[in-house]
Amino acid sequence: MSAVDVVTCAREGLAQSSRTLPVVIDRPIGPLTTYRVGGAADLFVTCATERDLEEVARVVAHCGVDVLVVGNGSNLLISDAGFRGVAIVLGDGFDFVVLVGNELRAGGATRLPVAARRSAATGLAGFEWAVGVPGTIGGAVRMNAGGHGSDIARTLISADIVDLRHATRITKKASLLDFGYRYSNLGPCDVVVDARFGLAYGDSRRSEAEIAEIVRWRRENQPGGQNAGSVFTNPPGDSAGRLIDSAGCKGLRVGSAHVSTKHTNFFIADDDGAADDVFALMREVRRRVLDVHGIELHAETHLVGFPEGL
Repeated sequence: MSAVDVVTCAREGLAQSSRTLPVVIDRPIGPLTTYRVGGAADLFVTCATERDLEEVARVVAHCGVDVLVVGNGSNLLISDAGFRGVAIVLGDGFDFVVLVGNELRAGGATRLPVAARRSAATGLAGFEWAVGVPGTIGGAVRMNAGGHGSDIARTLISADIVDLRHATRITKKASLLDFGYRYSNLGPCDVVVDARFGLAYGDSRRSEAEIAEIVRWRRENQPGGQNAGSVFTNPPGDSAGRLIDSAGCKGLRVGSAHVSTKHTNFFIADDDGAADDVFALMREVRRRVLDVHGIELHAETHLVGFPEGL
């Protein structure tokens, strides 16, 4: 089937769903990201429960349509042309935190800062770093999110995953996710519905003080505005921000996007700006760093709908 036929198949399949899923056609999803720029998805579905997700999986498996799980949109750049396929947001049924003994269990839609504060308040240590990451548990497992000397792989025990392409649900141990720096082997059709973490018994006052320090540090060292955090991954033994700065890119502007003067690995989109300008800025910064340092930067930001990658 052509791309148009695939989307039509998915639209008709979702419309006939026994779950009466709230499907929106041509829904702008760029505004759902922290860049707040970018286009629309052909189809948009909010899955409130696992039964909703199972129904979407049935349609995806039948039609072979492309899938994008939006999450909190904190590491996404959606092109102005938008996304050809089905964009999914996990609803309230996937937003929970359960603490039993020294284990933290959280739903795929749970915000990392919420999980960090809840675990710290009960005297569990090891997840404080996550207070400074504005993503969700599902997205964090997918990309092995991290910061302040730790990451998801450090404490993850296992994750429950719905494979939309094959309409199956499995539990994967952390050792099977092939974690690397900002990497796991999960694909775009793998939806993390919940995850379990093994934390250490600690002291709530100490953990809460560490959280307060992380929040203070980020406010002092990272910019506000419309951005998605670090744009490029750090090369081995170096800092992408340092390379960008020394290549003369601080404050560099392309159209409606510019490199932050506070942290040069953060790019800021103007209000009512264009996602394609952010992408063009990424390409230009990458080119200049390669010319000056001979080092090829790789995007940490997940790029959606662009005809050419970085």
